[in-house]
Amino acid sequence: MRITVDLDDDVLDDLSKITGEKKKSPAIAKAVEEFVRMKKMREFGRLLREGAFAEAFDEDYDPSKLDR
Repeated sequence: MRITVDLDDDVLDDLSKITGEKKKSPAIAKAVEEFVRMKKMREFGRLLREGAFAEAFDEDYDPSKLDR
Protein backbone atom coordinates (compact mmCIF):
# COMPACT_ATOMS: atom_id res chain seq x y z
CA MET A 1 0.00 0.00 0.00
CA ARG A 2 1.28 3.42 -0.84
CA ILE A 3 0.64 6.37 1.50
CA THR A 4 1.95 9.89 1.90
CA VAL A 5 3.62 10.81 5.18
CA ASP A 6 5.12 14.14 6.20
CA LEU A 7 8.25 13.68 8.31
CA ASP A 8 10.83 16.12 9.52
CA ASP A 9 14.11 15.71 7.58
CA ASP A 10 16.10 15.29 10.81
CA VAL A 11 13.76 12.52 11.98
CA LEU A 12 14.05 10.78 8.63
CA ASP A 13 17.85 11.03 8.78
CA ASP A 14 17.82 9.51 12.29
CA LEU A 15 15.46 6.79 11.11
CA SER A 16 17.80 5.88 8.26
CA LYS A 17 20.72 5.64 10.67
CA ILE A 18 18.77 3.56 13.19
CA THR A 19 17.32 1.13 10.65
CA GLY A 20 20.42 0.96 8.47
CA GLU A 21 18.26 1.56 5.41
CA LYS A 22 19.46 4.04 2.81
CA LYS A 23 16.11 4.55 1.10
CA LYS A 24 13.14 6.21 2.78
CA SER A 25 10.40 3.66 2.09
CA PRO A 26 12.27 0.64 3.48
CA ALA A 27 13.34 2.66 6.54
CA ILE A 28 9.77 3.70 7.30
CA ALA A 29 8.42 0.20 6.64
CA LYS A 30 11.01 -1.33 8.98
CA ALA A 31 10.20 1.20 11.72
CA VAL A 32 6.45 0.64 11.45
CA GLU A 33 6.85 -3.16 11.47
CA GLU A 34 9.08 -2.95 14.55
CA PHE A 35 6.61 -0.65 16.32
CA VAL A 36 3.74 -3.09 15.69
CA ARG A 37 5.87 -6.06 16.78
CA MET A 38 6.83 -4.34 20.04
CA LYS A 39 3.21 -3.41 20.80
CA LYS A 40 2.16 -7.05 20.29
CA MET A 41 4.99 -8.26 22.52
CA ARG A 42 3.99 -5.85 25.27
CA GLU A 43 0.37 -6.98 25.06
CA PHE A 44 1.45 -10.64 25.24
CA GLY A 45 3.64 -9.85 28.26
CA ARG A 46 0.73 -8.12 29.95
CA LEU A 47 -1.48 -11.14 29.37
CA LEU A 48 1.22 -13.41 30.81
CA ARG A 49 1.58 -11.23 33.92
CA GLU A 50 -2.18 -11.24 34.41
CA GLY A 51 -2.25 -15.04 34.25
CA ALA A 52 -4.21 -15.37 31.02
CA PHE A 53 -2.31 -18.56 30.15
CA ALA A 54 -1.84 -19.95 33.65
CA GLU A 55 -4.21 -22.84 33.08
CA ALA A 56 -2.02 -24.08 30.23
CA PHE A 57 0.77 -24.73 32.75
CA ASP A 58 -1.46 -26.44 35.30
CA GLU A 59 -0.83 -30.19 35.53
CA ASP A 60 -4.58 -30.82 35.71
CA TYR A 61 -5.28 -28.66 32.66
CA ASP A 62 -7.51 -30.41 30.12
CA PRO A 63 -8.39 -28.27 27.07
CA SER A 64 -11.25 -30.63 26.19
CA LYS A 65 -13.05 -29.45 29.34
CA LEU A 66 -12.97 -25.76 28.42
CA ASP A 67 -16.23 -23.84 28.17
CA ARG A 68 -16.66 -22.65 24.63
